[in-house]
Formats: sequence, C-alpha cells, structure tokens
Amino acid sequence: MRILVANVNTTQSMTDAIAAQARRAALPGTEIVGITPRFGADSCEGNFESYLAAIAVMDAVTKYDGEFDAVVQAGYGEHGREGLQELLDVPVVDITEAAAATAMYLGHKYSVVTTLDRTVPLIEDRLKLAGLDARCASVRASGMAVLELEADPQRAVEAIVAEAEWAVREDKAEVIVLGCGGMAELEERIRERCGVPVVDGVAAAVAAAESLVRLGLTTSKVRTFAKPRPKKVVGWPAPSLPEAAVQEAPIVEPAA
Repeated sequence: MRILVANVNTTQSMTDAIAAQARRAALPGTEIVGITPRFGADSCEGNFESYLAAIAVMDAVTKYDGEFDAVVQAGYGEHGREGLQELLDVPVVDITEAAAATAMYLGHKYSVVTTLDRTVPLIEDRLKLAGLDARCASVRASGMAVLELEADPQRAVEAIVAEAEWAVREDKAEVIVLGCGGMAELEERIRERCGVPVVDGVAAAVAAAESLVRLGLTTSKVRTFAKPRPKKVVGWPAPSLPEAAVQEAPIVEPAA
C-alpha cells in the first residue's frame, strides 16, 4: 500500500516531519510518500493561504508520477479535500476530520489546540461542515505561529500544553486533538501533563486511510464528488488535468 501524505505549505522540513510521523503510525508494508506543493505559502494561517494551498495540493497530487492507494491531506482546518475527492478514485482523508472522528471514540467531548487565534474560525467551520462540531468542547489557540513550532519548540510545547490543560480543566474536554500537522511529536508530553488521550491528526488520518484501502472502500462518485465535467480549464497551474480526472461518472437514475 502506498499513501501520499500532502503537506499544505511549501516548507520542506515540515513535510519531512509530517511524513516521519505518518511512517511511525503506518502498518508494516505501508509506504508513505511525503509531497510538498511547488507553489504557495511557507505556512497556512488564514483563508487566503488555505485556498491557495487547496489548488497547490491538487496540483501536486495530480502531478505525482506513480501509483498510490490513498491520499492524506495534512493541513488542519484547510480547504481542498473536496476537490481531491472529485479528482481521484482513491480514498482521500483530511487530518481535521480524521482526528476529530478518532477523538469521539475516546471521550464524550474533545478540544482542539491549534496555532494562532485567527485559525480558530477556519477549524470551527471545517468541523461544522463535516458534522463533527457537536462534541467539540472548544478550539483553543496557543498563540504560536506554524513556523515557530520548529523555530522555538520548547516555547511551543509550553504554550500548547498550557492550552490543553485549560481545555481539560475549564472546557471539560476529555480528549485533546492537536490542531496542526506540525505538532505531531507533542502527544506524549501533553498526555503526561493532562492525563487524557491525545490525538494527532496525521497518525489518525494514516490509520483511517489504511482501513479504507484494506476494506476496498473509496469516495462515492454518483453525485457530490463525481468527476469534474469535461471542459476547458484556463490557467490551471498544471499543464493539464489527468484525462482520468475529467470523465463524467455514470448517471444513476432515481428509482421509480
């Protein structure tokens, strides 16, 4: 099994860290391939960067030269998963949804601890769109920018752990979800300080993708995520969309 793990920003060191976390979570025999978009922002912390990343990730995935069995979109709260689902015939798993869904197996309420406060509404919107918001106790910001997670890891740990402790104590969260792909190595420290399960989205998404592949399941193509209709696309960053990505799905007539 080969899973593409797509970073949503252009920082190669973050791609490497995300891919390493994915490999730790993967089963023996699963190959993890980290991919970095060829254009976009070096971190995603707002709507402009998120929408840009959505195009960049679709470009990177459709340009990948080789076969793969699933895709993990490794940006917490980012746009673009739906576009990938239209383009691809393999399962597409977003770390936002995978982490929240996993957390709900582990406790009544979960809280997300993310980076900057400006990303909180984006995450809340994505959880609501996915139908995963009802059991979300809170989305809390650590105040640390994405790139600061690498530049000042000790300060990042303290800020994230402090918010996690607050979520457990004040928001009554029973599970903590790490709201950024770059937080992958903080699970153990938060668990030790807070005494609750901690879910990393990259690991959760890899496990979900593996399960879908092994079950022989992928995205339904009969309506919402049908292939894009064949038409001229002007200015698409890739030279052209793969031919397989612009074939109309069979039309399923409603039962009489």
